[in-house]
Amino acid sequence: MIKAGVSLNSVDDLAMAGLVTPSPALEAVAARYAVAVTPEMAALIERDPHGPMAQQFLPDARELETLPEESADPISDRRLTPVEGVVHRYPDRVLLKAVHVCPVYCRFCFRREMVGPAGDGLLAAEKLDAALAYIREHEEIWEVILTGGDPLVLSPRRLERLLEPLSQIDHVKVIRIHSRVPLVDPERISGELIALLRATGKTVYVALHANHADEFTHAGRKACARLVDAGIAMVSQSVLLKGVNDDAEVLAELMRTFVENRIKPYYLHHPDLAPGTAHFRLTVAEGQALVASLRGRLSGLCQPHYVLDIPGGHGKAYVNAAEHAASDVGLTVSDFRGGQHRYP
Repeated sequence: MIKAGVSLNSVDDLAMAGLVTPSPALEAVAARYAVAVTPEMAALIERDPHGPMAQQFLPDARELETLPEESADPISDRRLTPVEGVVHRYPDRVLLKAVHVCPVYCRFCFRREMVGPAGDGLLAAEKLDAALAYIREHEEIWEVILTGGDPLVLSPRRLERLLEPLSQIDHVKVIRIHSRVPLVDPERISGELIALLRATGKTVYVALHANHADEFTHAGRKACARLVDAGIAMVSQSVLLKGVNDDAEVLAELMRTFVENRIKPYYLHHPDLAPGTAHFRLTVAEGQALVASLRGRLSGLCQPHYVLDIPGGHGKAYVNAAEHAASDVGLTVSDFRGGQHRYP
């Protein structure tokens, strides 16, 4: 039985709700990688037990299979961390990871070794102060991207503790927040939260992570509308996932749903080489064909950037383009500095 307002945080919880059959394999998955499903998403899974929401959020025994090319830190966040909580990969922007807890845990997460109750947790006050000091000292930082974890799980008091100092840094002009909360836990998008975002005096974007149009429940659509109506710009980020959205019509419906909700499609990520996620990955050539199928058929407003994060921390490569020709042995991609890298 699914209870209103109560998340499912274990295999036992999921089994009691009738969403999984307990097994030693699932218990082993849950012991290694965090599990959480909000009531909003659990209701969708109940409606379609083997559908896209079940694929994204329910633990799967295949997660115990790790391939040689997979890594606990597939895009080298740790190598690019000058102080704890900050990732400085690009010259004019940083990630600020203040929390490593999420309302739901995606089974394909590239930070799955860092998030969850047993992960890196909440950034301690003195470490947050050090992270903010780093941002103050580096005047080239124009944008701060709040990620983690999901920043919008923070209480208003903790979120204010994060946003207020950023609002006082003159060279920071844009604050971007990466979140699933508007769709998976829409009641968190309260008037108090929106007032905090508006009070920064900065340009604030919410980058909404969604991978299937069915995630847009009535409550989720209303939560997105509350943000946009308050002047908070929204963009999308999605992951191209086998069994979830690796179909031209499904992908088209997702992109149109973003636009219908005043959310500009932004990134469509190729899945990262995170451990235990091979069953979600399709080839880059398959991804390119799917993205090409959107051109012409869909409005230009609906066209995302198809990107992959180059292993080793070299940043994103845009792989929409025909010059990135994928083959059976992989492809060669360019980083933003012009370096060439082989991707399997």
